[in-house]
Amino acid sequence: MRACVALQRERDFRIPHREIRAGQGRKQGGEAVDRSLTLELVRVTEAAAIAAARWMGRGKKNEADDAATTAMRAMFDTVPMDGVVVIGEGELDEAPMLYIGEPLGLRGPGNPKVDVAVDPLEGTNIVAKGLWNAITVVAIADRGNLLHAPDMYMDKIAVGPEAKGYVHIDRPIEENIRAVAKAKGKDVEDVVVVVLDRPRHEELIARIREVGARIKLIPDGDVAGAISSAFPHTGIDMLVGIGGAPEGVIAAVALKCVGGDMMGRLKPQNETELRRLREMGIDNPDRVLYLDDLVRGDDAIFAATGVTDGELLRGVRFTGSRAITHSVVMRAKTGTVRFVDAEHRLGQKPSLVIKDFVPHGTEKKA
Repeated sequence: MRACVALQRERDFRIPHREIRAGQGRKQGGEAVDRSLTLELVRVTEAAAIAAARWMGRGKKNEADDAATTAMRAMFDTVPMDGVVVIGEGELDEAPMLYIGEPLGLRGPGNPKVDVAVDPLEGTNIVAKGLWNAITVVAIADRGNLLHAPDMYMDKIAVGPEAKGYVHIDRPIEENIRAVAKAKGKDVEDVVVVVLDRPRHEELIARIREVGARIKLIPDGDVAGAISSAFPHTGIDMLVGIGGAPEGVIAAVALKCVGGDMMGRLKPQNETELRRLREMGIDNPDRVLYLDDLVRGDDAIFAATGVTDGELLRGVRFTGSRAITHSVVMRAKTGTVRFVDAEHRLGQKPSLVIKDFVPHGTEKKA
C-alpha cells in the first residue's frame, strides 16, 4: 500500500432530494458492514484482474470474462461475510456463477449480511483488444441497501465531490457543464466530459462540443469513467449519457464512498422492462434516482483492480513468476480511500494461471 487518502465527504445538498419506493426488501439500516472486509474485497478483485489480464489483446473476450468470473467466485469463498448477489452476471438460468441471488462468502454466524454487486470484468472488449480502462469491480452494502437494478439502460450524470450539488440530470448539458466549471474553478474549455461512444449520443456529443468543453469518448466501461470524475489526477470532471443500469449502481457505491454525486433515470425499451419496473415499485419510469436511491444507508465498500492501464488504475504487470496489481478500495462510512500496490507469486496461485502459460521459474524439472 503506497497511498492512503482520507477524503472529507461533502454534506451540502444544494438540490432537494426525493426518495423512491424501490421494493425488493430494501430498507434503511441493517447489519453493519465490517471494516475488515475492505482488504478482503481487494483480494477478490486482484484475483479476477490477474486471471483476466492473461487474455489481454488475444481477441477472446468470453475467455477473459470467464477467467475473471471463475477467479472472483473462488476468492469469495474465503471472505467472512454472508452475502447475496443483487447485481451480477445475470439470472440463475443465464450464468453458472455470480448469478443474481447466489449466496457468497463464508456465511457463518456473526458474519455481516450484505448485498453484493459485481462486475468481474468491466470491459471484456477492452481486454480482448488491449485497450484502456478495463477493471474488475466489487461493491457491497448492508443487506437491502443496494438498488436491485434491472438489466436495462440508465441515463446517468456523475461528478466528484467538488461538483456535488451543482448538477442535475434534468438540466441541459450546457448548464451542467458550466456549473461544474464554476464549482471546480475552471474555464468551460478546461472541463473534460466522459461519454460512451455510441450512436445514441451523437446529439449529446455535438452539444458538449458546441458549449466548448472537451470530451473523452470511451468504447466501454462507464463504471471507470464515472469513478474517475472523483479523482483529480485522472483529468476527468464528469460522466454523462446512457449506459447500463447495473453499472450505474456499482458506480454509485464508489461515488458515495468519496463524497461525489450521481443521478440516474431508468430507460425501459419495451413492455417487459416497464413491467419489471412496476414490480420494483417504480410506477413512473421518468422518476429521477438520486444517490441515496441507488445505495442507501451510511456505509458501503467499493473495490476495483486495474486489468489494463487507465486514468485511475494501472493494469496488471507480469514479471516472470510474479504479477503486480494496482487497486483502489474505499469505504463510505469513513470516507477513506486506499490505493494498493501488490505483488503476487503466481507459482503459489495456480488457479490464476491459464492452461497455456507457465510462469517463468516455476517449470517442473525433468
